[in-house]
Amino acid sequence: MSRRLPRRGGGGRRPSRRLPRRGGGGRRPGLSDAAPALFTAAAASYTANSALGASVALRLVDTRDFRWVHHALYIATFALSAAAFSSAWWGRPREAMGAAAATLAPAFVPLAIIPYAGTHTRRHPLIALTAAPFVFAAAIRSRR
Repeated sequence: MSRRLPRRGGGGRRPSRRLPRRGGGGRRPGLSDAAPALFTAAAASYTANSALGASVALRLVDTRDFRWVHHALYIATFALSAAAFSSAWWGRPREAMGAAAATLAPAFVPLAIIPYAGTHTRRHPLIALTAAPFVFAAAIRSRR
């Protein structure tokens, strides 16, 4: 009669390849867990773009040679905001992500208008700043 010896360290059991459970929810983390991070990334991109724009307006920074950075940050802000908004359909919990997306929705009006507003007038920063309350409220709301 042959007897099999258990493997060292494992007691004969193979280690599970599943990720550990989070908070007793019983589901594995996935794409839907990235939704709050998208709202936070959109707010961070908006903040960076606003800080750069304000520092240029106050002549603290000269961006003549790299004006594209401000434009790239604007594109990143818009793209991240759109991705965060789409989490209303795929993010979990659905009610919370839908509420955060609804809070973010009004920010798309000034974000869509800003490329057509003159850049050397007071109108440009005022239009840009009208998106701030919606972007930051959505980031906060997505974390609740």
